[in-house]
Amino acid sequence: MFTPAHYRKQLEKLPQLALQADSLRILHSASEFKQRILALIASAQRRIYLVALYLQDDEAGREILSALYAAKAARPELDIKVFVDFHRAQRGLIGKGKQAGNHLLYQALAAEHPDAIEFYGVPVKRREWLGVLHLKGFLFDDTLLYSGASLNNIYLHQQDRYRYDRYHEVADAHLASSWAHFIIQTFGLDAAVQRLDRAPVPTIKAIRGEMRRFRIKLQGAKYEFAAAAIGPRQVGLTPLVGLGKRNNRLNKAIHNLLRSAVSEVFICTPYFNPPKLIAKDLAQLLRRGVRLTLVIGDKTANDFYIPPGEPFNTVGGLPYLYEVNLRRFAERYQRYIDSGQLNLMLWQHEQNSYHLKGIFVDEQLTLITGSNLNPRAWSLDLENGLLVQDPQRLLAEPFAQERQQILQHAHRLQHFSQLEQIKDYPEEVRRLLVRLQRFKAHLLLKQLI
Repeated sequence: MFTPAHYRKQLEKLPQLALQADSLRILHSASEFKQRILALIASAQRRIYLVALYLQDDEAGREILSALYAAKAARPELDIKVFVDFHRAQRGLIGKGKQAGNHLLYQALAAEHPDAIEFYGVPVKRREWLGVLHLKGFLFDDTLLYSGASLNNIYLHQQDRYRYDRYHEVADAHLASSWAHFIIQTFGLDAAVQRLDRAPVPTIKAIRGEMRRFRIKLQGAKYEFAAAAIGPRQVGLTPLVGLGKRNNRLNKAIHNLLRSAVSEVFICTPYFNPPKLIAKDLAQLLRRGVRLTLVIGDKTANDFYIPPGEPFNTVGGLPYLYEVNLRRFAERYQRYIDSGQLNLMLWQHEQNSYHLKGIFVDEQLTLITGSNLNPRAWSLDLENGLLVQDPQRLLAEPFAQERQQILQHAHRLQHFSQLEQIKDYPEEVRRLLVRLQRFKAHLLLKQLI
């Protein structure tokens, strides 16, 4: 069996950008994230490329769009492109009844402001449940704003509730150039990627051949940049992208990252459903004596949680499935919880929800990503992230502050019995979970959530 030093060397072999430590800034709230987006839109001079799962037709989404159109009016030479998931853009919110897709707003705005902003739908798979554009990043000239958040009311804390995520700003011309090149070459110039601001939008069936070739292209896609040696007051940064189980650079880096740990690992994930390889890595960390902290959303902080008394639908069962997984994990490793080596932290803050992802290792390695670290992210969705290697510990303090901020509304699970069992759940949830288990559908579902 290889030692942690072997896996650390594998990470060090990755091509890296030499980044000044003070060029990375951490934001700590959804409202601060929103204000920074608006400020960067207002100050951009050359380009604005937004890539997210969706940009919603709601108050926050319209505010972002209004800012984009105002920037274009003030500086006509500004190149503005928005890339969102092809399928997600053409439907409403899950569980909210029949709704129009966001693409209709894009088309209405394009009719009022012809040729101002280009809106693109990126089709990763034939069907949304088979995989989506989960790659993230907002580029403003030479500044990258990275978060797992999409753009709508709750992600941007437009009203009373917020969905908590991680938010990082990197000001670096080389990273920005690599990012822009990837977006244009991989998405903007591909025949499978469709304009959403022009009607009619082709169906998936109509672009079946283009999409097949696009998927193959995505599986081999990577960020291109000139690697550099890391000097004093610098950290190494590697942008990574991955799709599918085979030859997935992001997945491989995550595996090597966990195996490289010597003393401490801190993981954020909203949905506890680790792929088999990550589950094995977690078990090995505990056996090796590594201190492991998992910060997970309480089921009531899940995106799909439906409070008692509100009309229930099938998607409302997902938070309970994740809790079932977590209870089994906690019961299996209760001895490590008792010793203090394993810390399961449940995040819950009023009626808000939790969407954080990422990994911290030994105060030297940090993964900033939108990947949920689940089977869907591991094999179906197009994901990306930024791996920060900091052997001089230049960013140890700001990342420690970020972890403290994350833990502000988290409490430690002392015993697996503190988590509810199926028999404790509302009747409609019990019926759903029993039905899934009876037909073994939960085994398939675990690969899709």
